[in-house]
Amino acid sequence: MSDYSPISEHLVDVEAAREDGHRKMDWARQHMPILAELREEFRDEQTLAGERVGMAMHVEAKTACLVELLAEGGADVAVTGCNPLSTHDDVSAALDEHERITSYAKRGVDDEEYYAAIDAVIEFEPTVTVDDGADLIFRIHQEYPELIDTIVGGCEETTTGVHRLRAMDDDDALEYPVFAVNDTPMKRLFDNVHGTGESSLANIAMTTNLSWAGKTIVVAGYGDCGRGVAKKASGQNADVIVTEVEPRRALEAHMEGYEVMPMAEAAKEGDVFLTTTGNRDVITREHFEQMGDGVLLANAGHFDVEVNLDDLSDLAVDTYEARDGVQTYELEDGRRLNVLAEGRLVNLASPIALGHPVEVMDQSFGVQAAGVRELVENGEAYEAGVHDLPDDLDREIAEIKLAADGVEFDDLSDEQAEYMNSWQHGT
Repeated sequence: MSDYSPISEHLVDVEAAREDGHRKMDWARQHMPILAELREEFRDEQTLAGERVGMAMHVEAKTACLVELLAEGGADVAVTGCNPLSTHDDVSAALDEHERITSYAKRGVDDEEYYAAIDAVIEFEPTVTVDDGADLIFRIHQEYPELIDTIVGGCEETTTGVHRLRAMDDDDALEYPVFAVNDTPMKRLFDNVHGTGESSLANIAMTTNLSWAGKTIVVAGYGDCGRGVAKKASGQNADVIVTEVEPRRALEAHMEGYEVMPMAEAAKEGDVFLTTTGNRDVITREHFEQMGDGVLLANAGHFDVEVNLDDLSDLAVDTYEARDGVQTYELEDGRRLNVLAEGRLVNLASPIALGHPVEVMDQSFGVQAAGVRELVENGEAYEAGVHDLPDDLDREIAEIKLAADGVEFDDLSDEQAEYMNSWQHGT
């Protein structure tokens, strides 16, 4: 049994931390109209009354607004981090003050503490899980299988987590239903493209105090996240090279006007390397050996396995912190390769990280909240395994956002709807 204590017991000045955390949350709330509308609905209807929600997320101000929404909807919530470096302790402490929320999230934990906090959330015996990366779900299946029968379902936020869960599902090892929130249009088109693109580049620029203009950025992977990074970098006057393993995505990048080449060739050209694949060993020893002096190495994938830091450490004759959040590896020939945020999610794990823009996460967390509501109301309709979120829920979130922004759009007429749903109309 875990004896890991909530964040409030880890801080020297918990009151000051809570004050700062609430200030950050207040700012986020002002710019999250989707969660505001859903919060009112959940609160009035007590949508989640009697439920226990266990969460492993990036615990910062925007996530806190989702956690708060679920608690206001009647749930008891236990939350911890899904990355050792992405928690904001002040926000975590502010959440822990809520009578229906217990927060175990703490920045800078080692592996032992990280999993002790996850265990503490699991021992809360959640009836619904909300995950970012699937560590919580895996831990339940591996260490606490006796709880599975009382879990109605879960929601998974990110690409890497969905990949892991689909592999688990293929092996018939996933024993309760999970919504692939990452795969909804509202998540892919906005969070992955605009959120990752903007926040990763902004964080690298702020961490290094360097410009994008005139630099060559190598974007590893041309999925939704890589597409967003390439688009935003190009818009800031950087030259973009894309590396890919999937031929259709490589062709798409080529047709969008980017240079496409293997990483072994791109390693000779890049000033900045940003991995967005969700896979391991994307940049390894053979690539480090080809890179120029002063390159920046950053990762926007969920886990810190894309840039092989063991290989880099083996090559280095010296390492030192060049700036907050920048570790320099000096090689025998004098070249310096600079790793940001320890190879972890650069937009969330660096010392000044703020994550995706508030408006973007309003959309993603709106989809998460809708998924939790669906599981509580209709969970018996879903068998164990990975499921797409019902499209009408995704559309609901889009309609709330459009209304909040004062944007009107057309409806199909009855005749148009009939035409689109019929096979009998010809030339």
